[in-house]
Amino acid sequence: MKILFLRAVIVLIGIVTLIVMIRFPLTEGRAVSLDLFSIYSDPFIIYGYTASISFFVALYQVFKLFGYIENNKIFSLSAVKALRNIKYCAIIQSILIVMVALYIGMFHGINDDPAGFIAIAILATLISIVIATTAAVFERVLQNTVQGD
Repeated sequence: MKILFLRAVIVLIGIVTLIVMIRFPLTEGRAVSLDLFSIYSDPFIIYGYTASISFFVALYQVFKLFGYIENNKIFSLSAVKALRNIKYCAIIQSILIVMVALYIGMFHGINDDPAGFIAIAILATLISIVIATTAAVFERVLQNTVQGD
């Protein structure tokens, strides 16, 4: 029952993230006077959607990992592979966040203050690094356990 709850939370996170990604560009300040094509063809929005692929892949891998736990297959190569994929997705996500933070930091407008965005980017990068490190540790533990059998 606990695994079912955790899987539901993962699905809910994915749905809420998708809704925010679709809705946020419509409410952003400069989008008020733009048509839908202009809003969603903005390079920054396209970059955000492209960068989110690794986030959704990681969510799917966590969902699969919970399935392995539920079926008592946590000590399997499939679980190790899922953890490895989560680790890679978190690394990719942190690199993409740092890239956009550097871009915003270097090319922001004279009247813009990028400090808030950069602070959020630093926090998101640290969270991604923690997730990657945790996944790497669990991957190593599971790999050693699977190889020891």
